[in-house]
Amino acid sequence: IIYFFDFKIILGKNGVPVAENFRLEQSTVADTIQVGQVCVRTLYLSVDPYMRCRMNEDTGSDYLLPWQLSEVADGGGIGVVEESKHDNFAKGDFVTSFNWPWQTVAILDGSLLQKLVPQLVNGRLSYFLGAAGITGLTALLGIREKGHVAAGANQTMVVSGAAGACGSLAGQIGRLEGCSRVVGIAGTDEKCSILVREMGFDAAINYKKGNVAEQLRELCPGGVDVYFDNVGGDISDTVISQMNQNSHIILCGQISQYNKDVPYPPPLPPDIEKIQKERNITRERFLVLNYMDKQEASVLQLCQWIREGKLKV
Repeated sequence: IIYFFDFKIILGKNGVPVAENFRLEQSTVADTIQVGQVCVRTLYLSVDPYMRCRMNEDTGSDYLLPWQLSEVADGGGIGVVEESKHDNFAKGDFVTSFNWPWQTVAILDGSLLQKLVPQLVNGRLSYFLGAAGITGLTALLGIREKGHVAAGANQTMVVSGAAGACGSLAGQIGRLEGCSRVVGIAGTDEKCSILVREMGFDAAINYKKGNVAEQLRELCPGGVDVYFDNVGGDISDTVISQMNQNSHIILCGQISQYNKDVPYPPPLPPDIEKIQKERNITRERFLVLNYMDKQEASVLQLCQWIREGKLKV
């Protein structure tokens, strides 16, 4: 008997997902597996903001397929092989996939799986779905490919959604790559405290308290050179208005807009778009999957930083 989540689209592009959009069912898996397949037991699943886009018939991205009505939901996952008829895998191997079904046991095509090396993350397998996985790659490659960070250039980076899985890594990586000042934006005093005390941010702003624009001017007196944008909306408009000439936006996510019927990336308000153009601020869509040729080396770099304590998860 297995339990899995089954997805039902009833909310459309405008609306906040609720428990009633999902249902839990039990079923059985086949007794035997075919050549090329493996039977896996699920250990970890990753629930991520991009999944909201998969709840629409049109995800807005050519690399993301929508979840189908009455089909098992899927996403990043990790499991252990319990039986294998694929040459690359043996019982006991730890494996991962970007399209792991949300069920406790599954029979999967072995060609869609990657083998994991637990020693790279000191045995913390879940890190391969976060800091040493797509999340960490998004932060590292986003900064390297779109941030134009240069050691010694005295650059200030601002990160929105800074206490989230990706934002907390992005701020730390920005520092490791050479930014001289890193300021985060988050939604509680506790998050802001953790960013400064544990994650090495120079300062953090609680956007739910006080005037964000005034706080930004005080904490970034030389303006903003690199903006790692996870949220979009009013927060991003405020940051962009204080960005320097020839600065760079790393367009990672727009989570404040995912429950709205708007294109991705959503257009900027006319006055903010004018600032962007006049100051020659780059704002290009960033997809980490376009840089998979750099995946292996980047994952090894992330794992090294984690083991050395330079990157806190």
